Amino acid sequence: MHTYPKISLISLERLLQKRFEEDGFLTLKDLPPPTLFKDIEKATDRIIQAIDNKEKIVLIGDYDVDGVVSTVLMKFFFEKIGVGLEWIIPNRFKDGYGLSPTIIQKIEGFDLAVTVDNGISAVTAAQMCQDSGIDLIITDHHLLPTLLPSAYAIINPKQKECNFPYSDICGAQIAWYLIASLNRRLSVQIDIKSYLELVAIAIIADMMPLKHINRAMVLSGINLLGQSRQPYIKAFKEHLNKEHLESEDISFQLAPILNSAGRLEDASLAVEFLLSRNIYDARSRLSKLVILNDLRKEIEQEITQQAISKADKSHAVLVIHGEEWHEGVVGIVAARVARHFGKPSIILTDNKEGNIKGSGRSIGVCDLFEITKSCDEYLLKFGGHQAAIGLMLQRNHLELFRSKLQENYLKKAYIKSPSDPEIVGELDFAEITTDLTALIKRFEPYGQDNPRPKFITGEVSIVQMQKMGKTENHQRFLFEHDGVLLSGVRFNSNVSYPINEKVTLSYRLHENCFRGKVSLQIIIEDIIFR
Repeated sequence: MHTYPKISLISLERLLQKRFEEDGFLTLKDLPPPTLFKDIEKATDRIIQAIDNKEKIVLIGDYDVDGVVSTVLMKFFFEKIGVGLEWIIPNRFKDGYGLSPTIIQKIEGFDLAVTVDNGISAVTAAQMCQDSGIDLIITDHHLLPTLLPSAYAIINPKQKECNFPYSDICGAQIAWYLIASLNRRLSVQIDIKSYLELVAIAIIADMMPLKHINRAMVLSGINLLGQSRQPYIKAFKEHLNKEHLESEDISFQLAPILNSAGRLEDASLAVEFLLSRNIYDARSRLSKLVILNDLRKEIEQEITQQAISKADKSHAVLVIHGEEWHEGVVGIVAARVARHFGKPSIILTDNKEGNIKGSGRSIGVCDLFEITKSCDEYLLKFGGHQAAIGLMLQRNHLELFRSKLQENYLKKAYIKSPSDPEIVGELDFAEITTDLTALIKRFEPYGQDNPRPKFITGEVSIVQMQKMGKTENHQRFLFEHDGVLLSGVRFNSNVSYPINEKVTLSYRLHENCFRGKVSLQIIIEDIIFR
Protein backbone atom coordinates (compact mmCIF):
# COMPACT_ATOMS: atom_id res chain seq x y z
CA MET A 1 0.00 0.00 0.00
CA HIS A 2 1.21 3.52 -0.80
CA THR A 3 2.46 5.45 2.23
CA TYR A 4 1.23 8.98 2.88
CA PRO A 5 2.81 11.77 4.96
CA LYS A 6 1.45 12.61 8.41
CA ILE A 7 -0.86 15.58 8.12
CA SER A 8 -1.05 18.53 10.52
CA LEU A 9 -3.08 21.73 10.58
CA ILE A 10 -0.12 23.67 9.19
CA SER A 11 0.70 21.21 6.39
CA LEU A 12 -2.97 20.88 5.43
CA GLU A 13 -3.39 24.65 5.22
CA ARG A 14 -0.34 24.92 2.97
CA LEU A 15 -1.59 22.12 0.74
CA LEU A 16 -5.09 23.62 0.33
CA GLN A 17 -3.69 27.11 -0.20
CA LYS A 18 -1.49 25.78 -3.01
CA ARG A 19 -4.59 24.90 -5.03
CA PHE A 20 -5.34 28.62 -5.40
CA GLU A 21 -1.82 29.94 -6.07
CA GLU A 22 -2.59 30.91 -9.68
CA ASP A 23 -5.68 33.10 -9.11
CA GLY A 24 -6.08 33.38 -5.35
CA PHE A 25 -9.51 33.81 -3.80
CA LEU A 26 -11.43 36.00 -6.23
CA THR A 27 -14.65 37.84 -5.36
CA LEU A 28 -17.52 39.15 -7.48
CA LYS A 29 -15.58 42.42 -7.86
CA ASP A 30 -13.01 40.45 -9.86
CA LEU A 31 -15.50 39.24 -12.49
CA PRO A 32 -14.33 40.28 -15.99
CA PRO A 33 -16.78 42.45 -17.98
CA PRO A 34 -19.13 40.86 -20.54
CA THR A 35 -17.51 42.86 -23.37
CA LEU A 36 -14.47 40.52 -23.32
CA PHE A 37 -16.57 37.75 -24.92
CA LYS A 38 -16.26 37.53 -28.68
CA ASP A 39 -19.60 38.36 -30.36
CA ILE A 40 -21.43 39.30 -27.15
CA GLU A 41 -21.97 42.90 -28.29
CA LYS A 42 -23.17 41.67 -31.66
CA ALA A 43 -25.56 39.22 -29.98
CA THR A 44 -26.80 41.93 -27.60
CA ASP A 45 -27.51 44.30 -30.50
CA ARG A 46 -29.48 41.62 -32.35
CA ILE A 47 -31.58 40.68 -29.31
CA ILE A 48 -32.37 44.35 -28.57
CA GLN A 49 -33.37 44.79 -32.22
CA ALA A 50 -35.69 41.78 -31.89
CA ILE A 51 -37.19 43.23 -28.70
CA ASP A 52 -37.72 46.67 -30.28
CA ASN A 53 -39.32 45.18 -33.42
CA LYS A 54 -41.44 42.70 -31.42
CA GLU A 55 -39.90 39.78 -33.28
CA LYS A 56 -40.53 36.19 -32.18
CA ILE A 57 -37.62 34.90 -30.09
CA VAL A 58 -37.08 31.25 -29.17
CA LEU A 59 -34.57 29.77 -26.73
CA ILE A 60 -33.12 26.28 -27.24
CA GLY A 61 -31.70 24.70 -24.08
CA ASP A 62 -30.27 21.32 -23.17
CA TYR A 63 -31.55 18.43 -21.07
CA ASP A 64 -28.85 18.45 -18.38
CA VAL A 65 -28.77 20.71 -15.28
CA ASP A 66 -26.59 23.33 -16.99
CA GLY A 67 -28.94 23.58 -19.97
CA VAL A 68 -32.04 23.60 -17.76
CA VAL A 69 -30.65 26.34 -15.49
CA SER A 70 -29.49 28.40 -18.49
CA THR A 71 -33.01 28.23 -19.90
CA VAL A 72 -34.57 29.29 -16.59
CA LEU A 73 -32.13 32.22 -16.21
CA MET A 74 -33.04 33.62 -19.61
CA LYS A 75 -36.75 33.06 -19.02
CA PHE A 76 -36.60 34.85 -15.64
CA PHE A 77 -34.83 37.86 -17.17
CA PHE A 78 -37.15 38.19 -20.16
CA GLU A 79 -40.17 37.94 -17.87
CA LYS A 80 -38.70 40.70 -15.69
CA ILE A 81 -38.36 43.05 -18.67
CA GLY A 82 -41.80 42.11 -19.98
CA VAL A 83 -40.68 40.45 -23.22
CA GLY A 84 -42.12 37.18 -24.52
CA LEU A 85 -39.64 34.34 -24.87
CA GLU A 86 -40.56 30.84 -25.98
CA TRP A 87 -38.28 28.01 -24.88
CA ILE A 88 -37.63 24.46 -26.01
CA ILE A 89 -35.64 21.75 -24.25
CA PRO A 90 -34.85 18.92 -26.67
CA ASN A 91 -36.13 15.51 -25.66
CA ARG A 92 -33.19 13.12 -25.37
CA PHE A 93 -35.11 10.27 -27.00
CA LYS A 94 -37.08 12.11 -29.72
CA ASP A 95 -34.87 15.06 -30.63
CA GLY A 96 -31.35 14.07 -29.67
CA TYR A 97 -28.86 16.55 -28.27
CA GLY A 98 -29.11 20.32 -28.59
CA LEU A 99 -29.90 22.23 -31.77
CA SER A 100 -30.77 19.29 -34.03
CA PRO A 101 -32.62 19.20 -37.38
CA THR A 102 -35.65 17.87 -35.45
CA ILE A 103 -35.70 21.05 -33.34
CA ILE A 104 -35.52 23.30 -36.44
CA GLN A 105 -38.87 21.88 -37.56
CA LYS A 106 -40.36 23.10 -34.27
CA ILE A 107 -39.11 26.68 -34.55
CA GLU A 108 -40.40 27.54 -38.02
CA GLY A 109 -41.88 31.03 -37.95
CA PHE A 110 -39.50 32.44 -35.33
CA ASP A 111 -37.23 35.35 -36.24
CA LEU A 112 -34.42 34.78 -33.75
CA ALA A 113 -33.16 31.60 -32.08
CA VAL A 114 -30.74 31.64 -29.14
CA THR A 115 -29.06 28.48 -27.86
CA VAL A 116 -27.81 28.03 -24.30
CA ASP A 117 -25.30 25.31 -23.36
CA ASN A 118 -25.39 23.82 -26.86
CA GLY A 119 -25.07 24.55 -30.57
CA ILE A 120 -21.31 24.72 -31.14
CA SER A 121 -21.39 21.46 -33.16
CA ALA A 122 -24.78 22.04 -34.85
CA VAL A 123 -23.49 22.65 -38.40
CA THR A 124 -26.46 21.10 -40.21
CA ALA A 125 -29.12 22.65 -37.98
CA ALA A 126 -27.45 26.08 -38.21
CA GLN A 127 -27.60 25.91 -42.00
CA MET A 128 -31.29 24.96 -41.76
CA CYS A 129 -31.86 28.06 -39.62
CA GLN A 130 -30.19 30.20 -42.25
CA ASP A 131 -32.27 28.60 -45.02
CA SER A 132 -35.44 29.31 -43.02
CA GLY A 133 -34.56 32.97 -42.45
CA ILE A 134 -33.99 32.51 -38.70
CA ASP A 135 -31.07 34.43 -37.22
CA LEU A 136 -29.11 32.18 -34.85
CA ILE A 137 -27.13 33.17 -31.76
CA ILE A 138 -25.12 30.32 -30.23
CA THR A 139 -23.99 30.45 -26.60
CA ASP A 140 -22.00 27.39 -25.58
CA HIS A 141 -18.94 26.32 -23.59
CA HIS A 142 -18.14 22.94 -25.12
CA LEU A 143 -14.97 22.22 -27.09
CA LEU A 144 -14.92 23.55 -30.64
CA PRO A 145 -15.36 21.18 -33.59
CA THR A 146 -13.14 21.39 -36.69
CA LEU A 147 -15.94 23.15 -38.59
CA LEU A 148 -17.93 25.83 -36.77
CA PRO A 149 -21.63 26.28 -37.55
CA SER A 150 -22.73 29.34 -39.52
CA ALA A 151 -24.46 31.70 -37.07
CA TYR A 152 -25.20 35.41 -36.58
CA ALA A 153 -23.08 35.33 -33.40
CA ILE A 154 -21.19 32.69 -31.41
CA ILE A 155 -20.38 33.28 -27.75
CA ASN A 156 -17.97 30.60 -26.55
CA PRO A 157 -14.88 31.37 -24.43
CA LYS A 158 -12.95 28.53 -26.12
CA GLN A 159 -12.74 30.48 -29.40
CA LYS A 160 -9.21 31.71 -30.10
CA GLU A 161 -10.46 35.22 -30.85
CA CYS A 162 -12.26 35.42 -27.48
CA ASN A 163 -10.57 37.65 -24.90
CA PHE A 164 -12.48 36.35 -21.89
CA PRO A 165 -9.73 35.13 -19.53
CA TYR A 166 -11.48 31.97 -18.24
CA SER A 167 -12.44 29.20 -20.65
CA ASP A 168 -13.51 26.60 -18.06
CA ILE A 169 -16.95 28.03 -17.36
CA CYS A 170 -20.38 26.47 -17.89
CA GLY A 171 -23.28 27.37 -20.16
CA ALA A 172 -25.26 29.05 -17.38
CA GLN A 173 -22.37 31.43 -16.69
CA ILE A 174 -22.34 32.47 -20.35
CA ALA A 175 -26.13 32.91 -20.27
CA TRP A 176 -25.70 35.05 -17.12
CA TYR A 177 -23.09 37.20 -18.87
CA LEU A 178 -25.42 37.67 -21.86
CA ILE A 179 -28.13 38.77 -19.42
CA ALA A 180 -25.62 41.17 -17.80
CA SER A 181 -24.86 42.65 -21.22
CA LEU A 182 -28.57 43.08 -22.02
CA ASN A 183 -29.22 44.51 -18.55
CA ARG A 184 -26.58 47.19 -19.09
CA ARG A 185 -27.58 48.08 -22.63
CA LEU A 186 -31.32 48.17 -21.89
CA SER A 187 -30.74 50.16 -18.66
CA VAL A 188 -33.41 48.08 -16.89
CA GLN A 189 -31.56 47.84 -13.56
CA ILE A 190 -32.43 44.18 -12.87
CA ASP A 191 -30.55 42.72 -9.86
CA ILE A 192 -28.72 40.03 -11.81
CA LYS A 193 -26.62 39.16 -8.76
CA SER A 194 -29.74 37.42 -7.39
CA TYR A 195 -29.54 35.00 -10.35
CA LEU A 196 -26.26 33.61 -9.03
CA GLU A 197 -28.15 31.14 -6.84
CA LEU A 198 -29.14 29.37 -10.06
CA VAL A 199 -25.72 29.84 -11.70
CA ALA A 200 -24.06 28.19 -8.68
CA ILE A 201 -26.25 25.11 -9.15
CA ALA A 202 -25.14 24.80 -12.79
CA ILE A 203 -21.42 25.33 -12.05
CA ILE A 204 -21.44 22.57 -9.44
CA ALA A 205 -23.66 20.18 -11.41
CA ASP A 206 -21.59 20.60 -14.60
CA MET A 207 -18.41 19.87 -12.61
CA MET A 208 -16.63 23.08 -13.47
CA PRO A 209 -13.32 23.67 -11.60
CA LEU A 210 -14.14 25.44 -8.35
CA LYS A 211 -11.39 28.01 -8.76
CA HIS A 212 -11.06 31.61 -10.08
CA ILE A 213 -14.46 33.21 -10.92
CA ASN A 214 -16.25 29.86 -10.60
CA ARG A 215 -15.45 29.76 -6.89
CA ALA A 216 -16.51 33.38 -6.41
CA MET A 217 -19.84 32.82 -8.18
CA VAL A 218 -20.55 29.58 -6.32
CA LEU A 219 -19.76 31.10 -2.92
CA SER A 220 -22.08 34.02 -3.62
CA GLY A 221 -24.73 31.68 -5.04
CA ILE A 222 -24.70 29.36 -2.01
CA ASN A 223 -25.09 32.36 0.31
CA LEU A 224 -28.08 33.48 -1.77
CA LEU A 225 -29.56 29.98 -1.66
CA GLY A 226 -29.49 30.18 2.13
CA GLN A 227 -31.66 33.32 2.03
CA SER A 228 -33.71 32.46 -1.07
CA ARG A 229 -37.48 32.77 -1.04
CA GLN A 230 -37.84 31.03 -4.39
CA PRO A 231 -40.44 28.24 -4.14
CA TYR A 232 -38.11 25.63 -5.71
CA ILE A 233 -35.46 26.22 -3.04
CA LYS A 234 -37.99 26.21 -0.18
CA ALA A 235 -39.38 22.89 -1.44
CA PHE A 236 -35.89 21.41 -1.83
CA LYS A 237 -34.88 22.43 1.69
CA GLU A 238 -38.06 20.81 3.02
CA HIS A 239 -37.17 17.65 1.12
CA LEU A 240 -33.68 17.56 2.70
CA ASN A 241 -34.94 18.85 6.05
CA LYS A 242 -32.08 21.38 6.00
CA GLU A 243 -31.95 25.13 6.45
CA HIS A 244 -28.51 25.77 4.99
CA LEU A 245 -27.26 24.20 1.77
CA GLU A 246 -23.70 23.18 0.94
CA SER A 247 -22.11 22.44 -2.42
CA GLU A 248 -22.43 18.69 -1.74
CA ASP A 249 -26.22 19.09 -1.34
CA ILE A 250 -26.30 20.36 -4.89
CA SER A 251 -23.90 17.82 -6.41
CA PHE A 252 -25.27 14.73 -4.65
CA GLN A 253 -28.94 15.65 -4.17
CA LEU A 254 -30.35 18.48 -6.30
CA ALA A 255 -28.34 17.85 -9.49
CA PRO A 256 -29.34 14.15 -9.80
CA ILE A 257 -32.98 15.06 -9.08
CA LEU A 258 -33.01 17.73 -11.79
CA ASN A 259 -31.13 15.48 -14.24
CA SER A 260 -33.56 12.60 -13.75
CA ALA A 261 -36.24 14.42 -15.76
CA GLY A 262 -34.16 14.53 -18.94
CA ARG A 263 -32.71 11.07 -18.37
CA LEU A 264 -36.03 9.24 -18.06
CA GLU A 265 -38.80 11.52 -19.41
CA ASP A 266 -38.41 15.16 -20.45
CA ALA A 267 -36.21 17.92 -19.03
CA SER A 268 -39.06 20.42 -19.30
CA LEU A 269 -40.26 18.93 -15.98
CA ALA A 270 -37.09 20.26 -14.33
CA VAL A 271 -37.53 23.69 -15.98
CA GLU A 272 -41.12 23.90 -14.73
CA PHE A 273 -39.99 22.98 -11.19
CA LEU A 274 -37.42 25.79 -11.15
CA LEU A 275 -40.03 28.19 -12.58
CA SER A 276 -42.62 27.27 -9.90
CA ARG A 277 -44.67 30.31 -8.83
CA ASN A 278 -45.67 29.00 -5.41
CA ILE A 279 -44.65 26.41 -2.84
CA TYR A 280 -47.56 24.11 -3.68
CA ASP A 281 -46.54 23.78 -7.33
CA ALA A 282 -42.89 23.41 -6.29
CA ARG A 283 -43.67 20.59 -3.84
CA SER A 284 -45.80 18.74 -6.38
CA ARG A 285 -43.23 19.04 -9.17
CA LEU A 286 -40.35 18.12 -6.86
CA SER A 287 -42.24 15.03 -5.73
CA LYS A 288 -42.50 13.82 -9.33
CA LEU A 289 -38.78 14.47 -9.91
CA VAL A 290 -37.84 12.56 -6.75
CA ILE A 291 -39.88 9.56 -7.94
CA LEU A 292 -38.11 9.71 -11.31
CA ASN A 293 -34.73 9.93 -9.57
CA ASP A 294 -35.49 6.87 -7.43
CA LEU A 295 -36.43 4.98 -10.60
CA ARG A 296 -33.24 6.22 -12.27
CA LYS A 297 -31.18 4.82 -9.37
CA GLU A 298 -32.79 1.37 -9.76
CA ILE A 299 -32.22 1.26 -13.52
CA GLU A 300 -28.67 2.58 -13.17
CA GLN A 301 -27.75 0.04 -10.47
CA GLU A 302 -28.98 -2.87 -12.59
CA ILE A 303 -27.15 -1.73 -15.74
CA THR A 304 -23.96 -0.97 -13.79
CA GLN A 305 -23.81 -4.56 -12.52
CA GLN A 306 -24.39 -5.89 -16.05
CA ALA A 307 -21.72 -3.59 -17.50
CA ILE A 308 -19.16 -4.61 -14.85
CA SER A 309 -19.77 -8.29 -15.63
CA LYS A 310 -19.35 -7.68 -19.40
CA ALA A 311 -16.15 -5.59 -19.12
CA ASP A 312 -12.94 -6.91 -20.69
CA LYS A 313 -10.51 -6.14 -17.86
CA SER A 314 -7.51 -6.52 -20.17
CA HIS A 315 -8.43 -3.32 -22.04
CA ALA A 316 -6.95 0.04 -21.03
CA VAL A 317 -10.17 1.82 -22.06
CA LEU A 318 -13.38 -0.09 -21.42
CA VAL A 319 -15.96 0.02 -24.23
CA ILE A 320 -19.05 -1.92 -23.16
CA HIS A 321 -22.19 -2.39 -25.25
CA GLY A 322 -25.62 -3.53 -24.11
CA GLU A 323 -28.47 -3.91 -26.57
CA GLU A 324 -31.38 -2.64 -24.46
CA TRP A 325 -29.73 -0.50 -21.82
CA HIS A 326 -31.57 2.70 -21.00
CA GLU A 327 -30.03 5.54 -23.01
CA GLY A 328 -30.75 8.08 -20.27
CA VAL A 329 -28.43 6.54 -17.65
CA VAL A 330 -25.42 5.38 -19.68
CA GLY A 331 -23.42 8.47 -18.65
CA ILE A 332 -23.83 7.72 -14.94
CA VAL A 333 -23.08 4.04 -15.54
CA ALA A 334 -19.90 5.02 -17.39
CA ALA A 335 -18.80 7.06 -14.36
CA ARG A 336 -19.51 4.19 -11.98
CA VAL A 337 -17.71 1.62 -14.16
CA ALA A 338 -14.72 3.98 -14.53
CA ARG A 339 -14.46 4.31 -10.74
CA HIS A 340 -14.93 0.56 -10.22
CA PHE A 341 -12.07 -0.44 -12.54
CA GLY A 342 -9.99 2.75 -12.34
CA LYS A 343 -10.11 2.99 -16.15
CA PRO A 344 -11.77 5.33 -18.68
CA SER A 345 -15.09 3.76 -19.67
CA ILE A 346 -17.57 4.14 -22.53
CA ILE A 347 -21.05 2.65 -22.23
CA LEU A 348 -23.05 2.12 -25.43
CA THR A 349 -26.58 1.00 -26.23
CA ASP A 350 -28.69 0.55 -29.36
CA ASN A 351 -30.88 3.38 -30.64
CA LYS A 352 -33.97 3.37 -32.85
CA GLU A 353 -32.00 4.14 -36.02
CA GLY A 354 -29.98 0.92 -35.76
CA ASN A 355 -26.79 2.63 -34.56
CA ILE A 356 -25.20 2.51 -31.11
CA LYS A 357 -24.78 5.59 -28.96
CA GLY A 358 -23.68 6.36 -25.47
CA SER A 359 -21.41 8.24 -23.11
CA GLY A 360 -17.89 7.99 -21.78
CA ARG A 361 -16.23 9.14 -18.57
CA SER A 362 -12.53 9.48 -17.99
CA ILE A 363 -10.53 8.91 -14.85
CA GLY A 364 -7.09 10.10 -13.81
CA VAL A 365 -5.04 12.01 -16.40
CA CYS A 366 -6.56 10.44 -19.53
CA ASP A 367 -7.98 12.98 -22.04
CA LEU A 368 -10.89 10.86 -23.24
CA PHE A 369 -12.03 13.55 -25.69
CA GLU A 370 -8.67 13.62 -27.46
CA ILE A 371 -8.17 9.87 -27.82
CA THR A 372 -11.78 9.36 -28.97
CA LYS A 373 -11.69 12.23 -31.45
CA SER A 374 -8.77 10.44 -33.13
CA CYS A 375 -11.23 7.65 -33.97
CA ASP A 376 -13.42 10.06 -35.96
CA GLU A 377 -13.52 7.81 -39.03
CA TYR A 378 -15.90 5.57 -37.04
CA LEU A 379 -17.97 8.29 -35.36
CA LEU A 380 -21.33 9.52 -36.65
CA LYS A 381 -21.69 12.04 -33.80
CA PHE A 382 -19.24 13.15 -31.14
CA GLY A 383 -18.82 15.89 -28.54
CA GLY A 384 -17.83 16.67 -24.97
CA HIS A 385 -14.65 17.52 -23.10
CA GLN A 386 -11.61 15.87 -21.51
CA ALA A 387 -13.53 14.06 -18.77
CA ALA A 388 -16.89 13.31 -20.43
CA ILE A 389 -17.99 12.54 -23.98
CA GLY A 390 -21.08 11.59 -25.97
CA LEU A 391 -20.86 9.62 -29.20
CA MET A 392 -22.68 7.60 -31.87
CA LEU A 393 -21.35 5.03 -34.33
CA GLN A 394 -22.51 2.23 -36.60
CA ARG A 395 -22.80 -1.10 -34.84
CA ASN A 396 -20.54 -2.87 -37.36
CA HIS A 397 -17.74 -0.40 -36.49
CA LEU A 398 -17.76 -1.24 -32.76
CA GLU A 399 -14.78 -3.62 -32.74
CA LEU A 400 -12.72 -1.36 -35.01
CA PHE A 401 -13.50 1.61 -32.77
CA ARG A 402 -12.65 -0.33 -29.62
CA SER A 403 -9.32 -1.48 -31.06
CA LYS A 404 -8.32 1.98 -32.34
CA LEU A 405 -9.19 3.52 -28.96
CA GLN A 406 -6.79 1.14 -27.16
CA GLU A 407 -4.02 2.11 -29.62
CA ASN A 408 -4.66 5.82 -29.07
CA TYR A 409 -4.54 5.38 -25.30
CA LEU A 410 -1.28 3.39 -25.37
CA LYS A 411 0.38 5.97 -27.67
CA LYS A 412 -0.20 8.61 -25.00
CA ALA A 413 1.72 6.51 -22.43
CA TYR A 414 -0.38 7.78 -19.54
CA ILE A 415 1.20 7.06 -16.16
CA LYS A 416 -1.22 5.83 -13.52
CA SER A 417 -0.45 7.13 -10.04
CA PRO A 418 -0.09 4.37 -7.42
CA SER A 419 -1.71 6.66 -4.85
CA ASP A 420 -5.13 8.23 -4.48
CA PRO A 421 -4.50 11.91 -5.41
CA GLU A 422 -7.37 13.07 -3.21
CA ILE A 423 -5.79 11.63 -0.01
CA VAL A 424 -3.88 14.53 1.56
CA GLY A 425 -2.19 12.51 4.29
CA GLU A 426 -2.32 10.15 7.25
CA LEU A 427 -4.35 11.37 10.22
CA ASP A 428 -4.70 10.11 13.78
CA PHE A 429 -8.23 10.13 15.22
CA ALA A 430 -6.90 12.30 18.06
CA GLU A 431 -6.23 15.06 15.48
CA ILE A 432 -9.88 15.15 14.33
CA THR A 433 -11.12 18.28 16.07
CA THR A 434 -13.29 21.32 15.41
CA ASP A 435 -10.07 23.24 14.63
CA LEU A 436 -9.46 20.84 11.75
CA THR A 437 -13.01 21.13 10.40
CA ALA A 438 -12.85 24.94 10.75
CA LEU A 439 -9.71 24.95 8.58
CA ILE A 440 -11.37 22.73 5.98
CA LYS A 441 -14.40 25.06 5.87
CA ARG A 442 -12.17 28.01 4.94
CA PHE A 443 -11.48 26.47 1.54
CA GLU A 444 -15.09 25.67 0.64
CA PRO A 445 -16.87 25.18 -1.67
CA TYR A 446 -15.39 21.81 -2.62
CA GLY A 447 -15.85 20.06 -5.93
CA GLN A 448 -14.04 19.70 -9.24
CA ASP A 449 -10.32 20.65 -9.01
CA ASN A 450 -10.82 21.46 -5.32
CA PRO A 451 -11.87 18.12 -3.81
CA ARG A 452 -12.80 17.95 -0.15
CA PRO A 453 -9.69 16.62 1.65
CA LYS A 454 -9.58 12.87 2.09
CA PHE A 455 -7.55 11.28 4.90
CA ILE A 456 -6.20 7.82 5.70
CA THR A 457 -5.82 6.12 9.09
CA GLY A 458 -4.35 2.67 9.73
CA GLU A 459 -4.71 0.22 12.64
CA VAL A 460 -8.38 1.11 13.19
CA SER A 461 -10.66 -1.36 15.02
CA ILE A 462 -14.29 -1.90 14.00
CA VAL A 463 -16.23 -1.72 17.28
CA GLN A 464 -19.78 -1.77 15.92
CA MET A 465 -21.47 -2.03 12.53
CA GLN A 466 -25.14 -1.83 11.55
CA LYS A 467 -27.13 -1.42 8.35
CA MET A 468 -29.14 1.73 7.71
CA GLY A 469 -31.42 3.23 5.04
CA LYS A 470 -34.74 2.11 3.56
CA THR A 471 -33.13 -0.71 1.61
CA GLU A 472 -30.34 -1.24 4.16
CA ASN A 473 -27.71 -0.42 1.52
CA HIS A 474 -25.80 1.98 3.82
CA GLN A 475 -23.75 1.22 6.95
CA ARG A 476 -23.08 2.96 10.27
CA PHE A 477 -19.88 2.16 12.18
CA LEU A 478 -18.19 2.87 15.46
CA PHE A 479 -14.41 2.84 15.10
CA GLU A 480 -11.55 2.96 17.61
CA HIS A 481 -8.02 4.21 17.00
CA ASP A 482 -5.46 4.64 19.80
CA GLY A 483 -8.22 4.89 22.39
CA VAL A 484 -10.32 7.44 20.43
CA LEU A 485 -13.85 6.39 19.39
CA LEU A 486 -15.42 7.89 16.26
CA SER A 487 -18.62 7.18 14.34
CA GLY A 488 -18.60 6.72 10.58
CA VAL A 489 -20.99 6.14 7.70
CA ARG A 490 -20.44 4.26 4.46
CA PHE A 491 -22.94 4.70 1.63
CA ASN A 492 -23.91 2.14 -1.00
CA SER A 493 -22.19 -0.81 0.62
CA ASN A 494 -23.44 -4.18 1.82
CA VAL A 495 -20.06 -5.79 2.58
CA SER A 496 -19.90 -7.45 6.00
CA TYR A 497 -16.93 -6.65 8.26
CA PRO A 498 -15.93 -8.67 11.32
CA ILE A 499 -16.04 -6.82 14.65
CA ASN A 500 -12.66 -5.97 16.23
CA GLU A 501 -10.92 -6.45 12.89
CA LYS A 502 -7.99 -4.08 12.30
CA VAL A 503 -8.43 -2.11 9.08
CA THR A 504 -7.15 0.96 7.22
CA LEU A 505 -9.74 3.65 6.43
CA SER A 506 -9.82 6.34 3.78
CA TYR A 507 -12.45 8.96 4.54
CA ARG A 508 -13.64 12.55 4.55
CA LEU A 509 -14.70 14.53 7.61
CA HIS A 510 -18.27 15.61 8.18
CA GLU A 511 -19.99 17.77 10.78
CA ASN A 512 -23.30 16.16 11.67
CA CYS A 513 -25.85 18.72 12.91
CA PHE A 514 -28.86 17.32 14.77
CA ARG A 515 -31.24 19.42 16.88
CA GLY A 516 -28.65 22.17 17.17
CA LYS A 517 -25.91 19.83 18.35
CA VAL A 518 -22.79 19.39 16.19
CA SER A 519 -20.81 16.15 16.24
CA LEU A 520 -17.92 15.00 14.09
CA GLN A 521 -18.12 11.83 12.02
CA ILE A 522 -16.29 10.35 9.06
CA ILE A 523 -17.71 9.45 5.66
CA ILE A 524 -15.95 6.25 4.62
CA GLU A 525 -14.55 5.98 1.10
CA ASP A 526 -12.75 2.66 1.50
CA ILE A 527 -12.07 -0.01 4.13
CA ILE A 528 -8.88 -2.00 3.56
CA PHE A 529 -7.92 -5.13 5.50
CA ARG A 530 -4.33 -5.57 6.65
